[in-house]
Amino acid sequence: MSLRTLVSSILVLSLASSRAHGQWHDDAGPWFIATQGEPWPEPAYRRLLEQRHCLDLDTFDFKVVNQNCDILQEALERYENLMRTEFGFDSSRREPSAADEDCKSTISQLRVDLQDSSECAKYPRIDSNEQYQLSIGNNALAYLSADSIWGILRGLETFSQLLYRNETQKSIHVRGQEISDLPRFGHRGLLIDTSRHFLPVRDILLILDAMAYNKLNVLHWHLVDDNSFPYESLRYPELAQKGAYHPSMIYRVEDVARVVEHARRRGIRVLPELDTPGHTKSWGRSHPELLTRCYDAEGRATGKLGPMDPSHEPLYGLVEELLRELGERFPDGQVHLGGDEVLYDCWRSNPDIRDFMQRRNISLERYELLEEYYVERVLRMARQLGLQPVVWQEVFDNGLRLAHSTVVHVWTGDWPREMDAVTRAGHKALLSACWYLDHVAGGGDWLKYYRCDPLDFNATLSQAKQRDLVLGGEACMWGEFVDR
Repeated sequence: MSLRTLVSSILVLSLASSRAHGQWHDDAGPWFIATQGEPWPEPAYRRLLEQRHCLDLDTFDFKVVNQNCDILQEALERYENLMRTEFGFDSSRREPSAADEDCKSTISQLRVDLQDSSECAKYPRIDSNEQYQLSIGNNALAYLSADSIWGILRGLETFSQLLYRNETQKSIHVRGQEISDLPRFGHRGLLIDTSRHFLPVRDILLILDAMAYNKLNVLHWHLVDDNSFPYESLRYPELAQKGAYHPSMIYRVEDVARVVEHARRRGIRVLPELDTPGHTKSWGRSHPELLTRCYDAEGRATGKLGPMDPSHEPLYGLVEELLRELGERFPDGQVHLGGDEVLYDCWRSNPDIRDFMQRRNISLERYELLEEYYVERVLRMARQLGLQPVVWQEVFDNGLRLAHSTVVHVWTGDWPREMDAVTRAGHKALLSACWYLDHVAGGGDWLKYYRCDPLDFNATLSQAKQRDLVLGGEACMWGEFVDR
């Protein structure tokens, strides 16, 4: 098994749902025949040439012909090692490529032309330039060019995908072709849920490698939830000390830095999520005063805790400090603030909450306005700290007032209608509703993920105007049923 296949398999297996199970069918063999030497995903423009070339890993090298930087040098070493591992060649026992009669010429070098190295010292952004041009001519010259390092990284991945072993398994082939490529969407993400199922840092790094192989560029890190609080805050270390599953299941400051840097060197942004005011039970293990006390129908305390208590003023200082830390540790500039699945029953049962709402002239019939009070304050904090907020769609659906800069993340319901409503209101949108990986039912069920297009909705206003607001989407791997 090749390294690329192995790491991609680790991604699937380590995130596999215990509900997923195979489907039996009568015919033996794979459902789809694997292609050879085909790029993934399909480039924006590709022209195939007639000539096929060989590539000898003992003589082949990458040649930097313009600007250089640390990310580029590390990437060239990484892809050289990947190519050697992928094809399993050992120079001491490799058979000569000349044994292949179809091989008329040999590519000895890929010339890598980075036009501008200034981005190397930075982190990828939502508007990073990932465009590149790759040419493998009939004269056996191979050339990769891009304005930014992010385009070079995507082009190197494509070049490695074009190589394939011929049927005799005695040489590496690559077909002559010209490719000009850029992504359809600036946000191509994967969500991991480390609250419900803790993932060791080494597994997160492998996931980042697999993302790079598929040209995904955003790791949405759902850090904390009801189940556990594995994120270490220097200002409030007790949150993780009491909220994590185990002291060994905490992401320390150095762990976060390692993930962020590993991602940067692969052109991947890391988007942290601090989900509130719901999904916060793990916060209550160290700070029960932050959460709402629930009461029964007779007005007796049940001992259960609900969502965060918006009437508790110290709550906002704590959240602000956590957001400040996130901004310092995750340099992306975006932060996901959650806002989904806030249950109002506990708020409704609490007499202190009702008194607070009356003092604020908030109708006791409209608890979404209490949610609005909390969310507006948190969104304002984030913006004052220089962070661009992302929220789950309920924040928008409940009619909360949102600045146009707020990104709305669509995850449930009639998503085409939701995407229309969000973009019609002038908000940028992300889609995940049709890419819940934890909902896969078996082999053939994967096809549904390929049939979804974030732009496949009927725009009420100008289609071009609304669809320009679609940033892209994310596949979500929630951890409730992860079993390994």
